[in-house]
Amino acid sequence: MTTTRPLSSRLASPSRRHLLQAGASTAALGLLGAPAIVRAQSGPKIRVGYWPIAAGLPFYSAVELGYFKEAGLNVEVLKFAGAQQIMEAMLSDRCDGSANGTGSANIAIGEIAAPGTFKIFCSNPSNAKHVLDEVIVPAASTAKTIADLKGKRIGSGPGIQNVTLAKTVLERGGATGATVVELPIGQHVAAIAAGQIDGAYTLEPTGTIGRLNGTTRTLEAGVIARYVLGDPMAPWFGGSASLTAAFIKKHPEEARKYIAAYGKGVAFVRSKSTEARQFLKNYTPIEGALTAEVPLAAYTMYNEFTPSDVAYFQKFFDLFSEKGIFSSRLMVDTMLFKG
Repeated sequence: MTTTRPLSSRLASPSRRHLLQAGASTAALGLLGAPAIVRAQSGPKIRVGYWPIAAGLPFYSAVELGYFKEAGLNVEVLKFAGAQQIMEAMLSDRCDGSANGTGSANIAIGEIAAPGTFKIFCSNPSNAKHVLDEVIVPAASTAKTIADLKGKRIGSGPGIQNVTLAKTVLERGGATGATVVELPIGQHVAAIAAGQIDGAYTLEPTGTIGRLNGTTRTLEAGVIARYVLGDPMAPWFGGSASLTAAFIKKHPEEARKYIAAYGKGVAFVRSKSTEARQFLKNYTPIEGALTAEVPLAAYTMYNEFTPSDVAYFQKFFDLFSEKGIFSSRLMVDTMLFKG
């Protein structure tokens, strides 16, 4: 894996110029160092960003199984500190795509900054069954519900999507007076163990790591489906794989091959999840026998979305419009890759 550099987020009103200027100042901060994996032959380099969570498994699998290489693609894997930085790198033409797990709302903020830039071709829905999101607390905590976190300091991952969702879950779960503390996701378990925070809204594999080392326990899983979408089993399309429209337009054949090879990664995870789990160790903090314990999100390719899926995806985006994070209502359908 090779390294590249990020940027900062756009909320309701700053201009795209402000967004890009902010990126220049933070360009050296968002990337996590990683060795270069350039799997390919000829053709344009396809720079794909990911951040180290379990939801990126189809991408990890496609890289490790050589699906991109077999398609003759030159894929450069870029590891970032957070989903927001991936979006910013795509917006400033330092990255051509995102792996699953990249926050859909983060991508949407980039789309509002530059309409028509991002095309989602695969999303990773999660809920109480297909777990990605959860609230964790110290193993010895007496908390039984979200409401028991009233007045507590609760961690969240970096970026506006994580922070907004953490605040919404706490608010709708009855945890009045709770304070959200933004922390890199890899620090959540350690921060709880050190008493710096009283719990965290986090993403897998964090909950599994804390549970297996005896530090934390899951208070509730699938919290976005329940508290944002109103149904614990509703699909929360919280993370998405995407390509920039510019790359698709300039390299349509390579884009088609890339999406097809990525789809093979999705099929592998669906049919051979046990074998696929081994690839978590190269891309996330979890490794060895622990990989067998991580719950996996589901995956929906662009040609598999149902009207109900799109409606739930839209409800998720609408939360950010209601909160004033999006400067205008963004329609999910305009961002979905049409093939």
